Amino acid sequence: MVGGITDGHQLVEAALELRPDVVVLDISMPGLNGLKAGSQVLQQLPNTRLVFLTMHDDPALAAEAFRIGGSGYVLKTAAPGELLQAIRAALGGGAYVSPGLAGSEGESHHRRVADVAPDDALSPREREVLRLLAQGQTMKEAAAALGITTRTVAFHKYRIMRTLSLRSSAELLHYAIKRRIG
Repeated sequence: MVGGITDGHQLVEAALELRPDVVVLDISMPGLNGLKAGSQVLQQLPNTRLVFLTMHDDPALAAEAFRIGGSGYVLKTAAPGELLQAIRAALGGGAYVSPGLAGSEGESHHRRVADVAPDDALSPREREVLRLLAQGQTMKEAAAALGITTRTVAFHKYRIMRTLSLRSSAELLHYAIKRRIG
């Protein structure tokens, strides 16, 4: 732990000062709720990852957390190792949602989030890749813009298509246009 805070305003100030790779925050915070505080952090520090640790097991709140750029959503009732899993996923450019969110039917967390709001099932890096591809950039150009390899862009593209149940690059482009991504 690098720093501890007591409200949303302090979280934003501390994040801007400390510039952490990952911020663990709650939805319910005094002063400024976690969604607004997290959004403000990402406006100033877009490479910072947000992992929400919360008591709220509402899929709509989880979807909103991912919509603002969150990388993880862990329930406080989850197994202790889940927070570490979420942090590792966030640092790796992925996403994590507690399997206990909205029931435990054994379905994948990506599928549950995708059912709530498909765009929110994408990690921030996947959304960046989707945005660049939607702008007409090649995978090589997107890789250069993001400072990653073409193979990594291809991996993200594959995961985006799988998450959104798209079968071709044309469907991916159509999806991006329909959602005004880019």
